[in-house]
Amino acid sequence: MQQSDNLKVILSGGGTGGHIFPAVAIANAIKAAAPTADILFVGALGRMEMEKVPSAGYPIKGLWISGLQRRLTTDNLLFPFKVVSSLYHARKIIKSFRPDVVVGTGGYASGPTLRMASWLGIPTLIQEQNSFPGITNKMLASRADCICVAYPDMEKFFPVSKIKFTGNPVRNDIEFNTISRDAALRHFNLPENKITLLVVGGSLGARTINLSIHTGLESLAGANIQLIWQTGKHYSGQAALALNSYQGKGMITFPFIKEMDQAYAVADIVISRAGAIAISELCISGKPTILVPSPNVAEDHQTKNALVLSNRGAAVLVKDADAPDSLVKAIIALSKDTARQKELSTNISALSMHNSAGIIAGQVFELALKKQ
Repeated sequence: MQQSDNLKVILSGGGTGGHIFPAVAIANAIKAAAPTADILFVGALGRMEMEKVPSAGYPIKGLWISGLQRRLTTDNLLFPFKVVSSLYHARKIIKSFRPDVVVGTGGYASGPTLRMASWLGIPTLIQEQNSFPGITNKMLASRADCICVAYPDMEKFFPVSKIKFTGNPVRNDIEFNTISRDAALRHFNLPENKITLLVVGGSLGARTINLSIHTGLESLAGANIQLIWQTGKHYSGQAALALNSYQGKGMITFPFIKEMDQAYAVADIVISRAGAIAISELCISGKPTILVPSPNVAEDHQTKNALVLSNRGAAVLVKDADAPDSLVKAIIALSKDTARQKELSTNISALSMHNSAGIIAGQVFELALKKQ
């Protein structure tokens, strides 16, 4: 099989953008190298992938599946039935589509889809974004043919013979960002004589970060720091109201920033959660970063992601519980320490991995060839 000869690939991943965007990036890389490739996504009914994937131009089929909750709920009682249903329908999809390779990027639908593919003898590839894998990927690893990872030392979770260090796919506009700081300042209508702070808490925002920034606005303004603040839709009204007192001081807020290439280009310091894809973008962007990991995620994996960077001098780590008292102080201290900014920038850039989606696509092609 040549790369362009009727390659058929199923990609399964969703629930959050951290699973969906890598899957779409891998699909785009496959299509770039093999334009006639036939690609189908499998997601979880009612989850965001059922909207995001079609908007990216790919077909998707949904499975009736969800995760286990930490408390007794109706969903938990239905979980065994959902597992049986999702395995049955995953089998039907695979038998009908007849893929050469099945790729999982995490999320509820990924488990039954890859499990059924391996049972049917279809080569499978896992793309693990985090430094501490979830239970689904750890369970799937023994039967997977290839496991693409973004962090070192993953052999403690996965068979070393299957691991490929590929990094995490990031959006093309971030990876190939050519926007100058001056152009980005004009885009946001900001002056050039201030430190520019970019605050992002994920697409939905981060309550602790938002509250910390809100209470620290006067201190930030007094330190000659201007602000681009992505709040998420739930905090956007409060943030806009709070910034009414700071008009003309370079303080702007958005529920969601679509032009993240512009935002990274203008930022001197970035505040972020520690999701795997966010960290991969930050490594590519090379900006001095303060990470505030979310404590409300499985296996506390964001803290583990952040520790990989902070232990290498590539980011400052502020715990979520400490953020109300410490975050703004850490921002102001870093804004005054240009040597520390340069050190952080150098170290985080050294952890970047380019063309991850293309490298993973290459692994997909290799598996397809071995299937012959």
